[in-house]
Amino acid sequence: MNESLVIIPTYDEAENIRPIVARTLAATDDGVHVLVVDDNSPDGTGDIAEQLASETDRVHVLHRTVKDGLGGAYLAGFAWGLEHGYDRLVEMDADGSHHPEYLPWMLELADSNDLVLGSRWVKGGQVENWPWYREALSRGGNLYTRLALGIAVRDATGGFRVFTRTALERIDLDGIASKGYCFQVDLCWRALEAGLHVVETPITFTEREHGVSKMSGNIVRESLTLVTKWGIARRLREARSLVRDHHRLPSVRRNAHVA
Repeated sequence: MNESLVIIPTYDEAENIRPIVARTLAATDDGVHVLVVDDNSPDGTGDIAEQLASETDRVHVLHRTVKDGLGGAYLAGFAWGLEHGYDRLVEMDADGSHHPEYLPWMLELADSNDLVLGSRWVKGGQVENWPWYREALSRGGNLYTRLALGIAVRDATGGFRVFTRTALERIDLDGIASKGYCFQVDLCWRALEAGLHVVETPITFTEREHGVSKMSGNIVRESLTLVTKWGIARRLREARSLVRDHHRLPSVRRNAHVA
């Protein structure tokens, strides 16, 4: 059985895909494979990915004809990875903002945890080349997420993470409606509600050098709306449990810690 699969979603990442795949393969052993999930990029990213796959059996390509957001791309990658028998599935950006050199340590942490989060906002984590307003937006969004959902995770919006096969099988992937960057909060929230063990480990996040960020105002609004909705729903379930069964729901804080 194959060990680990690094899923890299792409849309117009022709300048970035070859170097990030090369770094990923160099940083890991032969048990780690890469799946490029390309959403029909008009700049030829998919063709470059196919060239990489022809050069090594550690690289695979999944072409999608519908561009339905980051969440849709990762869900397709998860389904492919589970079908092909991988034990650990990794989320990683194509633009170089996530350093694949962290992968050996993150994969090791997955031996004793269900979900490993590469965190910018725990002690030792940091961002490089971000303007102050981007950092303020990320820190503020994560603070609101912690307060709204009652969780202890410092970086629930980060996109560099490792799931075990068991974790993905216990999360209701079919019920996920968020497609943008709120997808990351959605998965983390579902993992905590399912009682999975979540660990954060510090990383350095580096802003992309090539291409254009996919962040937008619509993404931020979607995130705020959904997080608020999930927080209210959790509190209503908590109240019903107290009235009906006279006990609280299992804590969503106790299973999260920092490595």
